[in-house]
Amino acid sequence: YTPAHEYCKVDGKVATIGITDFAQAALGDIVFVDLPEPGDDFDAKDSFGSVESVKAASDVYAPVSGKVLEVNEALTDEPGMVNSNAEDDAWFIKLEMGDEGELESLMNAEQYKEHCEKEAH
Repeated sequence: YTPAHEYCKVDGKVATIGITDFAQAALGDIVFVDLPEPGDDFDAKDSFGSVESVKAASDVYAPVSGKVLEVNEALTDEPGMVNSNAEDDAWFIKLEMGDEGELESLMNAEQYKEHCEKEAH
């Protein structure tokens, strides 16, 4: 997890990235998701797209560097999926990681939960 509320699920060299349940709850009803193209390259902490809700627009950042293998086209037609299933079906992109060592700078689930609790107060 990142302090900016992105998650990164790793399977081999592929990282599945999206926004967390905490982030979607803070944003409210999501009305639009802007995603990159497959083949695009991003460095860690680069903005790769944005998410817009009835309350606000927010950039989404890559937790690790790599090349976009796949984008979740379903979110284009149904951005509200992010509200109902943020950390499962509503992933944003799949990246082929450039440097797996970058994963060490991310928070685990317990650290992220503490981060959210601090932010909520």
